[in-house]
Amino acid sequence: MAKITAEKLFTQLKAGTVSPVYLLTGEDVYRKNQVINELIKILQPDDFNIYRSEADKADWSEALTLANTAPVFSNTRMVILTGIEKIRKEPKEALLRYLNNPLPTTTLVLTHNDSKKIKTEKNLAGLAADAGCVADFAELKRDELNLWARNKMQEKGLQPDFDALDVLCEAVGGELAAMEQEIEKLYLYTLDRADKKITKQDVLACIGFSKEENPFELSNAITACDRRRAIMLVDKLVDDGEEPVGILSKMTFPILKMARVKRLAEAGLPQSEILRAAGLMFWESRLVNQARAMPTQAAFKRTLDKIIEADSAFKTSTATDPKIMLKGILLTLFNK
Repeated sequence: MAKITAEKLFTQLKAGTVSPVYLLTGEDVYRKNQVINELIKILQPDDFNIYRSEADKADWSEALTLANTAPVFSNTRMVILTGIEKIRKEPKEALLRYLNNPLPTTTLVLTHNDSKKIKTEKNLAGLAADAGCVADFAELKRDELNLWARNKMQEKGLQPDFDALDVLCEAVGGELAAMEQEIEKLYLYTLDRADKKITKQDVLACIGFSKEENPFELSNAITACDRRRAIMLVDKLVDDGEEPVGILSKMTFPILKMARVKRLAEAGLPQSEILRAAGLMFWESRLVNQARAMPTQAAFKRTLDKIIEADSAFKTSTATDPKIMLKGILLTLFNK
């Protein structure tokens, strides 16, 4: 067949189209498991005609022998091997030989979870594409993640507002299994409510933060260039026992985001182009509007040097006073 998108693969499966080989790449294990479950539902192999194992624990001789064997009292056989980026040279060579001439009555499903390593696996990807289908499942980010979460919530009758989706996606990230669990919690949280509108406070309550403990307060204070509040929040987080390296991470993301916006705005790009190039959600246009008030490029450079210095100190346990280092980053950023 060929290399196709994840969306096209799901469309093919809904139509009942099945290939003899699937190579599913990328870090999004959740959607790859959806493909495997959909194939099992379509093919309905019994216990005699399905083999499933993690690649580094598999008996490859048995797995490939089964793949080369006609199904027993059935029209098809399934062999599922996950995490094939971990396999050694010998089983890989045997796998490549099989992909040169796969058995039409077997559906072989392979998952490869290392997006960097797969770029060097050209022989594997090429043979899999010739024999069947290669689809990449990169972790969803930004607009795609937002859309996925919105659709999942709407499937359950929930109506999230923009702020709720923003907080949910930022808190959970691209781990879709975790996202599904949080959406289920929101569904149960609103089970007795006639109004299914989901707000930011609903999300914070379900994730485990109160209104006063918004985990994005520090990020919001930094992007608003509110030095006094950002410093106060750093003090509070350290006093509450949060790890300094975790606080540094919360500070670094908005600072890098602001630096990108500032650079692109000074280059004279229109707002829509800045949003796209900086990887912002469309409701983050406020950052573009306030780019003029952001620190200078020189200040951002000095701040990033401080961040690198603090990161090294925290990871090597050489920082004598985390508060001084963290607040020093903010003072460097907002020093006029």
